[in-house]
Amino acid sequence: MKTDNLTYSFLALRDKLHRSALGFLKNDEDAKDALQDTFFNLYKNGGIQTESEARNKLFTVLRNVCIDKLRKTRTIPLTGIESERLKVNSYSFEDIQKYESLLTAGLTDIQRQIYSLVTHDGLEYDAIAEHLKMSVEAVRMNMSRARKKIRSNYKLLENERSR
Repeated sequence: MKTDNLTYSFLALRDKLHRSALGFLKNDEDAKDALQDTFFNLYKNGGIQTESEARNKLFTVLRNVCIDKLRKTRTIPLTGIESERLKVNSYSFEDIQKYESLLTAGLTDIQRQIYSLVTHDGLEYDAIAEHLKMSVEAVRMNMSRARKKIRSNYKLLENERSR
């Protein structure tokens, strides 16, 4: 029977599995929960043919369950956290235009035009290429260079702001 191998292997390896989970989670209750989740997941899915397969799957699934638990505990809900970075600023249209002009400073006219068509108009590269009578590769290259320049300008603005 498919669960006999699983149950037998689980009972035989329970202490080792618990120590392994405890090594990951550092908390006895969490380790016990991980063991329970591991057994339940494998029992629910079934398909265990041999004791060797059961042993391998038990340790693999246990590791994955522990990693999932660690990931869940690492996230902190944003409710109740007060931070300057979390505050939403309301910018006027003029402020946004000013900031965008600072970011796009130094772009060539064609780069600025392609950037505008992509970001503001939402056009695809092939439509822009057809509109500007350019190859799609030329549009991509110009957009790539524009993004590179914008990133550079952004870093400069952030450095100036942090001083």
